Amino acid sequence: MSAVSMYPMCVLASRGLLRLRKGVRGPLAPAVLELGRALSADKSAGGERSATGVLAQAILQERLQKQQKSQEQTPPVGEGSCDQKKNDQHEDTKQKENTAYAKKVVLRLAGIMGLGGAVGVVYIFGSNSVDEHGNKVDVPVIQQLKRAFKYFKDYRQMIIEPTSPKLLPDPLKEPYYQPPYTLVLELTDVLLHPEWSLATGWRFKKRPGIDYLFQQLAPLYEIVIFTSETGMTAYPLIDSIDPQGFVMYRLFRDATRYVEGHHVKDVSCLNRDTSKVIVVDCKREAFSLQPFNGMALRKWDGNSEDRTLYDLAAFLKTIAVSGVEDVRSVLENYAHEEDPIEAFKKRQAQLALEEEQRLTELSQHKKQGLSFGSIAGRFWSRKQQ
Repeated sequence: MSAVSMYPMCVLASRGLLRLRKGVRGPLAPAVLELGRALSADKSAGGERSATGVLAQAILQERLQKQQKSQEQTPPVGEGSCDQKKNDQHEDTKQKENTAYAKKVVLRLAGIMGLGGAVGVVYIFGSNSVDEHGNKVDVPVIQQLKRAFKYFKDYRQMIIEPTSPKLLPDPLKEPYYQPPYTLVLELTDVLLHPEWSLATGWRFKKRPGIDYLFQQLAPLYEIVIFTSETGMTAYPLIDSIDPQGFVMYRLFRDATRYVEGHHVKDVSCLNRDTSKVIVVDCKREAFSLQPFNGMALRKWDGNSEDRTLYDLAAFLKTIAVSGVEDVRSVLENYAHEEDPIEAFKKRQAQLALEEEQRLTELSQHKKQGLSFGSIAGRFWSRKQQ
């Protein structure tokens, strides 16, 4: 074989091998045809194959066989995506089944625990019956259920209803002094403001004017602090703001009536004449059962420049000094005011202005009368002369 025919054959063989290594599938057929034609032409010209041509052809055939096997083993694109979707659907189904099974197990455990808890509650609260000598008495299951139901009914009644139909003792009689009016004050956000900080924790800030309010109203009002806080929280706070003992009675959360999620102060349970009772709170729901017996002040935010209690003392003192027979007739006028104390101040200013105008007009009339009298007196004296 000549060197001239050998060179193009080597070039074609190297191109075909390079394309096979790169994995190019499309252009393989033209490369193989070119190589075959070159080999056949060289064979017809020389009469025999060269060792190089035989080696190239063997390598090319081996590469073609490997390529065909890989193509046969590789699934089509559509079939692979379908298998992947099936696997994903199978995994989703399996996961949903596991979730449903876990829910069933949790519900069964909760049911078993609830049943066990109910049995324990009935046993604890329903089997405590004793005889007249203090010995325990075995009772049937039905009796235990009835006793447990009665226990929880009484407990619910204790939360909803006040502790007593008469929250205050009877009014004092002579020779003791009983103030003519009763003032019911809320503690939180009316007299005190709760504050929390990282350094000190919870603290209660005293509102300006508490001492002035107590001093001005103590002779005229029976001061009662009636708060929705618990006794453990409120009792030491009342001691701190009232060291002189102006507060006559203290009522806490257990004395309220629980209505629609609110702790309501029922004035009818105070054992006092409702026409002489005034409730001061920052929530209208606190006296919703007797809306014309209460005043809803603005919630105090802890401002040290606040003057509301000073104005409140003036308002309540005005009612007491005026001798109002029924405070509800006065409080009804402020029932729909957003800030009743501010409304009272405006009305007082208007009344003062009207009184000043009346006095001015009266003085002017007196001056006119004096001037007319002096003229008439002079005329009469001259006439006599």
